[in-house]
Amino acid sequence: MKKLTALLLAVVMLAILCCSCGGANTAKVKVIDIPLSEESYAFCVGQNDTELLGKVNEYLKKIKEDGTFDAICDKYFGDGTPAAITSAAEDKNKDQLVVATSTGFEPFEMVDAGKYSGIDLEIADGLAKYLGKELVIKDMQFEAVVTSVQQGLCDIGMAGLTITPARQEVVTFSDSYYSANQMLVVPGDNTEFDACKTADDVVAILNTKNADCKIGCQRGTTGAVYVDGDSDDPDGYGFAGLPATKMEYDYAALAFTAMINGEINYVIVDDAPAKAIAKAVNG
Repeated sequence: MKKLTALLLAVVMLAILCCSCGGANTAKVKVIDIPLSEESYAFCVGQNDTELLGKVNEYLKKIKEDGTFDAICDKYFGDGTPAAITSAAEDKNKDQLVVATSTGFEPFEMVDAGKYSGIDLEIADGLAKYLGKELVIKDMQFEAVVTSVQQGLCDIGMAGLTITPARQEVVTFSDSYYSANQMLVVPGDNTEFDACKTADDVVAILNTKNADCKIGCQRGTTGAVYVDGDSDDPDGYGFAGLPATKMEYDYAALAFTAMINGEINYVIVDDAPAKAIAKAVNG
């Protein structure tokens, strides 16, 4: 799997925006605003790093109590202005907080021309200052985030990570800071799901599909598991799976691009990036 550079990701997002500017309804997307699942996001540290874990939970409690967390979220869900976060170069001789992340997952982690932004990365910046450390952001494929923390290559994973039993076997999670849901995204002119009221209604329609139906998702995420299903895994989510064909992409934005281009039928992704990318596409 080839890793996209920040420049290429920016080009992808620009292409999405350009597609949506033509006014054609089929060049837009629609989020079916019915949660298909519920999950909790948290940050992860090495299993033996109890000191950092304690400080992370202490900081999360502080910013939730003093309003900082809500202010950060307002920058991405409301009318606030996102902050540009700069990463220092990694230097073993300096006191640094090395953060593993995976950009392209709006609004939690993004990058543009070397400047980072997003809910997770603004928290990372504040956490580094709280600890008196220099912030280092290491951008990688999502699947590598937990592994890099497990192997001690990074201090903490901050990448819209869902707490799962499998991940808990190799890293330790902080207190949860965000509750997320999986959402279905369809082309703007699609009306199949307009009458749906519940998740069961949505799933009933999806279950009428076959392998010719292609559903996009970000590689290594809950959305990918949702399509595949994991009901046979005692430590899994209990997802039944779908009869469609799963199409995985390194970034959620790429799945949207594929759908807009008619390469896939739907996208399943976490609610926050679903709505953030849809907003960018639809203008």
